[in-house]
Amino acid sequence: MPNQMSLAADSLALAPLGAGDLIDRTIRLYRQHFLTLIRTAAPPVVASAIGSVMFTISWRGFALTSSSARLALYVVGIILGWILSVSGPFFLLIILGGASRNLVAHLLWQEPVSARTIYRNVRTRFWGLFGAMVLTAICALLVGFIVTFIFLIAFSLTVTVFSMVMMSGSGSAALSILIILLISLYGLVALLCFFWVMGHLAYVPQVMMIEGRKVFDAVSRSISLARGNARRLLAMFLFTTFATYSALMLLLIPLGWYGIAHGININPLTGSQSDWPVWYAIGYQVVYEIASILLMPVWMLGLSLLYVDERVRHEGYDIELLAARRLGEMPALPDGRVAPLAPALVQTAAPTSATK
Repeated sequence: MPNQMSLAADSLALAPLGAGDLIDRTIRLYRQHFLTLIRTAAPPVVASAIGSVMFTISWRGFALTSSSARLALYVVGIILGWILSVSGPFFLLIILGGASRNLVAHLLWQEPVSARTIYRNVRTRFWGLFGAMVLTAICALLVGFIVTFIFLIAFSLTVTVFSMVMMSGSGSAALSILIILLISLYGLVALLCFFWVMGHLAYVPQVMMIEGRKVFDAVSRSISLARGNARRLLAMFLFTTFATYSALMLLLIPLGWYGIAHGININPLTGSQSDWPVWYAIGYQVVYEIASILLMPVWMLGLSLLYVDERVRHEGYDIELLAARRLGEMPALPDGRVAPLAPALVQTAAPTSATK
């Protein structure tokens, strides 16, 4: 038993995780379950890639065709392709959010991480996860619009003042550097504000799948858990963004060289994507989707580890998991009674009377 408990302690990281520790443990889990995570992320990303290809071909053909029959076919292709390309990432977020149950079960009982188990868990709570993702997406759009609007106002005022100073002849290189630093600071503050607000909804899928709660109850629970996680969420976002960009560039460079060798202008300053041949535009979209398959699981793992870490910080979740490994799950309470702590992992993904 001591060996088992030490294994759980090592897996759960009893000390609270900083941003660097979070990224380190995320990458280690990603390396351990790489093929499984890729198989999990592949179906919605492949559907999105098919939709992107369909949209690109139909859009190019729509602008060139003179046949009414082909025109109608291209319109259908544009609509269907757009739906597939947009719904693919949306369903990927649902699947990756639902995968948190399998991950915590792996930490708790060393349950194997498998794509079949992840999809089975998601299927039991699909509509709840769908509603949660719709609600989160609406909130993200609203918060993003407000934050972007305020950033653009600050940006415009700064550029206006800078232009007036330059016109007066008193501008200098130091002032230009100061303006660049101010704009960079505006961007950083805008990102922090966005993640501070959206960070309160970061754990909704995890709460639903691990604690068995319904959508609005999961939102309330996520808000109560998410305290002081904006910097770590921002660190995860920046890391994932730079990693995605690096993977994208690594895959795009050979395609770009091949395109340049065939006389394609890929310079964004002097060329336009509308001038690209169809085969190059399709290749670009496929490469982008491959990068999504590789990097989206990192975000899912990071959010799941953040959820566990928040419960470790606020509720002694590490001790509860150790107790669950030795004594089993907490018994269900009679109807109308609510446990003071959420269960380590509900026995079923569906809501129970004790967690409603």
